[in-house]
Amino acid sequence: MKKLDLVVRFAGEGGQGVVTSAEGLAQAATQVGYHALTYATFPSQIMGGPTWTQTRVSTTEVLSAGDELDVLVAFNKEAYDSHASAVREGGVVVYNSEEFAIADDLKSFGMPFDELAKSTGNTRAANMVVIGAIAFLVNMPQEYLEEFVTKRFTRGRTNDQQIIESNIKALSLGRDQAKNSGFNLGTLEDAKMPSVDQILIKGNEAICLGAVAAGLDFYIGYPISPATTVLVWMESNLVGPGKFVYQVSSEIEAITGILGAGFAGKKAMTATAGPGFSLMSEGLGLGWMAEIPVVVVDVQRGGPATGLPTKTEQSDLFACMHPAHGDVSLPIIAPGTVEECFYASVDALNWAERYQGPVILMSEMAIAERAQNIPKPDLSKLNVESRKVYQGSNGYMRYEGPGVTPMPIPGGPGSYTANGSEHDPIGDTTHLAERHVQMTERRFNKLNLLKDGHYESDNTHERIVIMPWGGSKGPSQEAYQELRGKLPIGWYYTMYLNPLPTSLLEELRQKELVLVPELNYQGQWSSILRSQGVNAESITQYTGLPFKVSDLIAKIENRINSHTERKAKA
Repeated sequence: MKKLDLVVRFAGEGGQGVVTSAEGLAQAATQVGYHALTYATFPSQIMGGPTWTQTRVSTTEVLSAGDELDVLVAFNKEAYDSHASAVREGGVVVYNSEEFAIADDLKSFGMPFDELAKSTGNTRAANMVVIGAIAFLVNMPQEYLEEFVTKRFTRGRTNDQQIIESNIKALSLGRDQAKNSGFNLGTLEDAKMPSVDQILIKGNEAICLGAVAAGLDFYIGYPISPATTVLVWMESNLVGPGKFVYQVSSEIEAITGILGAGFAGKKAMTATAGPGFSLMSEGLGLGWMAEIPVVVVDVQRGGPATGLPTKTEQSDLFACMHPAHGDVSLPIIAPGTVEECFYASVDALNWAERYQGPVILMSEMAIAERAQNIPKPDLSKLNVESRKVYQGSNGYMRYEGPGVTPMPIPGGPGSYTANGSEHDPIGDTTHLAERHVQMTERRFNKLNLLKDGHYESDNTHERIVIMPWGGSKGPSQEAYQELRGKLPIGWYYTMYLNPLPTSLLEELRQKELVLVPELNYQGQWSSILRSQGVNAESITQYTGLPFKVSDLIAKIENRINSHTERKAKA
């Protein structure tokens, strides 16, 4: 029987080509019709330090990076020592024989990565040597790889052909080394080209593309892992008349800058991570109070403080939903896949324009750096919204009534003060109790305009359901697919966390138990659900790494069994 799935981990030090190898394998596979997903984890220094990346290639949609490895590529001895135990029975370890040697363990073979690359005349081709070896192990045709190399290095330069030939030679050398090793993992099932155009893209790139598609005008940001690539992408691509991108000196400057842009009528966005988001708290309170449309992307990492700058976590939910002092509840959209990152970005800008206030798009490191093939978005089908703009005369009551009112733009009619102090309908400061009640209710009532988010559900008749959020979606979905025929369990998921779609919340309140897999210590999403009348319990992990599917399956089974036993004793 042919293999339907291939999981490869590349491990070594930063700068050895670990990330390049993983992404190259994913690109080669998706170009011929396979599905692929990568995962990367690395230390916070620029070069060096233990780094590993993982690529999963499959004939069907990939939901997680995979648990056990078919192949480990070890660039140094530390990588071998740390990761060899993750190789499944029957798997293979390919190691760099220039760096170290190991005793024959019946599952490993070495080859000189760099020496083989140098023999091609291209010292940077070591990753192609590795990819060639992996391709042989699963009988992937050489023409797949040659097509990938030709497309990748055809860039209109005078030496393109020389680069292409050297990389193809490197692929062949790696293939020969694997052939001589005597190892083989069987044949990977043939790829089938999807019926729609596909692109291989990372989560942060998808957020950028979605924002541009939604009409983003103004972006300023401060570099911080793992959000820096959003700023870099915008600097190169958000160009043209009326577009503005700038790198500022702090996150405080970033939030105040986009508030100014939003007040001036522009669609404005910034991206940061937990430490930077903390600095934006007061500015977000001003945006909520003065009703100014902006989007802040929080690419979560391990915390608190400096925490784990290059690891993944889902521990900013409390901070994002209630970032400012006083009564504040900010809208939150939290995509769980790379494809959702694109549409979440579109929707975040739409929400900000619709309800006239700050919206938080919550991503996380594991999605930001993940490369995944997705259907190419059809821009003609996007619904792009813009705020209601006041067209009347001066004397306008900007904050009159219980809901959204048309927003004056400076230089146009209806001038007003965008006041961070409590204010009356025209925007003047007031300390009257009845005005504070009126304006507080107005601000919260506007959230009712955002309850149009959609959600996924399956086996909704079951009394116990799983409901992950964000990047825990994929491993949870894979675990659910494994368990749904064995246990009485249902599935719910949405990326629209605040406010939740009305019908979704009503259904969740009817369940005996809602299990929430999430990457934090406190069980933040289940705590918020309980505050809304849902009997929710979290399955938590706070290692800086995503869930393993096998671990989730075991924990879900244990929770369901414990719940059943408690119910029987009651």
